[in-house]
Amino acid sequence: MTSVLTKKNLLILGCILLTFVLVQVLMSVGFITSFHEITLATICINIILAVSLNLVTGFTGQFSLGHAGFMSIGAYVCALIVMRFDSVAGFLVGILAAALAATIVGILIGIPTLRLKGDYLAIATLGMAEIIRVVFLNLEITNGAAGLSGIPRYTNWFWMYLFVVLTIVLINNFIRSSHGRACISIREDEIAAESMGINTTKFKVMAFAIGSFFAGIAGALYASYFYFIKPNTFGFLKSIDILVIVVLGGMGSITGSIIAAVLLALVSTFLQSFTAVRMIFYALVLVIIMIFRPQGLLGTKEITDLFKFRRKNERIE
Repeated sequence: MTSVLTKKNLLILGCILLTFVLVQVLMSVGFITSFHEITLATICINIILAVSLNLVTGFTGQFSLGHAGFMSIGAYVCALIVMRFDSVAGFLVGILAAALAATIVGILIGIPTLRLKGDYLAIATLGMAEIIRVVFLNLEITNGAAGLSGIPRYTNWFWMYLFVVLTIVLINNFIRSSHGRACISIREDEIAAESMGINTTKFKVMAFAIGSFFAGIAGALYASYFYFIKPNTFGFLKSIDILVIVVLGGMGSITGSIIAAVLLALVSTFLQSFTAVRMIFYALVLVIIMIFRPQGLLGTKEITDLFKFRRKNERIE
């Protein structure tokens, strides 16, 4: 059993390193241009956002529409720190501070709002995100509606890929832990989970805090890559964009979130000149998925589950 696990871990590690090296080589030879790099950055940031939201919405079953609010906190905190301390160390401190600030706000907001359920929770989280946006809109330190420009750029392929891998690994390990199973039990039947002695509010707030932590990291990477941020960037539509990725990939599937983030980023790149068509496409995707495949591309399955199913069939044969 130990040898199998070791081989599996080595294979995963090899795939991770191979992907990093392959993209790095393609960038160095000029095959991946600066235009493609923007799409690559969007994919990485969206993967972090979608996987972290999936923990809250897909695995814990709490319908949140305020994920962009936590992203904005991370973006502004990191931007202010990096503009003050223009160095790699300042960038790393900014990412850590961004994640912690988003987590603290997530806990403060999660404790009262996560006692709500269904539509009431969605409305509460949406209101929270709008409050955060309006606060940044009226603060002098954030330069109000004009936003912050000239943010030093330290986000590159290495840092983006590193944080994507860390996000996937840490959230995947959390889901497979006893705390993660408690969150899944809340999604399946909250009343039954409470009757089994699970403190549902505690685990819902825990999942919300972890999701906020990684949303803050995504915001920090965004601010340090795109030079410029403003409050309207993190409005209601941004939260919907992230939710579309989660629903398309499958609520309860990390692999599904990754695949959906890549697909939608590529489609958005092709439709970049047609903003109206892009929004119509998102709406059509939601409608079609809800009608023909409400569970998303992978549902609650991971790509590793598909390999296990294939092995079982081979053994039966």
